[in-house]
Amino acid sequence: MNRLDEALDKLKSNGVRMTPQRHAILAFLLDTMTHPTADEIYKALSPRFPSMSVATVYNNLKVFLEAGLVREMTYGDHSSRFDADLSDHYHALCEQCGKLVDFAYDPLDDMEKAASKQTGFKIKSHRVEVYGVCPGCASVPVGSSIR
Repeated sequence: MNRLDEALDKLKSNGVRMTPQRHAILAFLLDTMTHPTADEIYKALSPRFPSMSVATVYNNLKVFLEAGLVREMTYGDHSSRFDADLSDHYHALCEQCGKLVDFAYDPLDDMEKAASKQTGFKIKSHRVEVYGVCPGCASVPVGSSIR
């Protein structure tokens, strides 16, 4: 069974009715690696669904969050981004263009064990981001505009 079918089954078991827009939003999230904002999802799908609004996208993202199918990521004053990859992974964020890229680093899992041992906490999760400049932005000379 593929990820979309598993997600659809999970929504159905939670009593969520599947609409064409909901299906399209979920499929888009599962197929993309770009960690889109709600507005980016809307812009990508609005040609196929002209009657869909940004509010529809937000409402469906809330349903997916509550069902545990996506995670919301906030970065300062920027719009929330949504990630349907729920595996343990981390993010690198370009400070110039906002590009967000996944990466894995197993030694960070040991950090939870160390934190639990040193603090007595029952650690549930952790979040790590690294910030820098992506290869595309790094190749653009300072002062020139990206087009």
